[in-house]
Amino acid sequence: MTISLHRSLSNSPDHEPSRPISQVIRDRLEAAGVPCFANDSIADYLTECEREQLKEEIEAKLQSLFDSMVIDTANDHNTRETAHRVAKMYVDEVFKGRYHKMPKVTDFPNAKELDEIYTLGPITVRSACSHHFVPIVGQAWIGIIPSDRVIGISKFNRIVDWVMSRPHIQEEAAVMVADLIEQLIKPRGLAFVIRAQHMCMTWRGVKEPDTKMINSIVRGEFRTNPSMKKEFFDLIRAHGFDS
Repeated sequence: MTISLHRSLSNSPDHEPSRPISQVIRDRLEAAGVPCFANDSIADYLTECEREQLKEEIEAKLQSLFDSMVIDTANDHNTRETAHRVAKMYVDEVFKGRYHKMPKVTDFPNAKELDEIYTLGPITVRSACSHHFVPIVGQAWIGIIPSDRVIGISKFNRIVDWVMSRPHIQEEAAVMVADLIEQLIKPRGLAFVIRAQHMCMTWRGVKEPDTKMINSIVRGEFRTNPSMKKEFFDLIRAHGFDS
């Protein structure tokens, strides 16, 4: 599907100057029946050139925002390039999970038929609250009871980073990570825990600096076998998780 889409994009005529690139992309998504919520990846539906054009459009909109905030960016050396920096940061860094494709993940046969629990963590979590666009920062732990396919352990970090690099609410993000891991390797058991601090609570609002949110997902044998679930939580407590 992606190959045919990119072929059609490369053969399409230049976009009319009067149409913002964001509208061109939005129309394409709508025609394909693809949602574009804050935590959706749209990377398969835009070209690299369009991504650069999108950064330019975002930069212009941010500059308009700063003008409305009565910030003299023309004469303030601290904010003169801020719109450019923030647009690049959004598209290529903090929200790259929306605009850049998932890192390549190669799976391998479970040749030794390993069936014991293995855990990974803590994995650094960086995201942003979709309500206020301020940071969510924390840690995650993964537990796997393998089936007949496995992936390299560093790929779990890349999967978490790619999914979390979008605006989110934490509980939805956890489900998305778990769903993607299940899709890739179909483990006999999967556990995923996130513990994170939300700047929408520490920097604004109630301004509570010590509150963290924890949520966990347990599937397969971790859900049906209480001793497996207990072993997972015992293992991650030994590696920094403290509920």
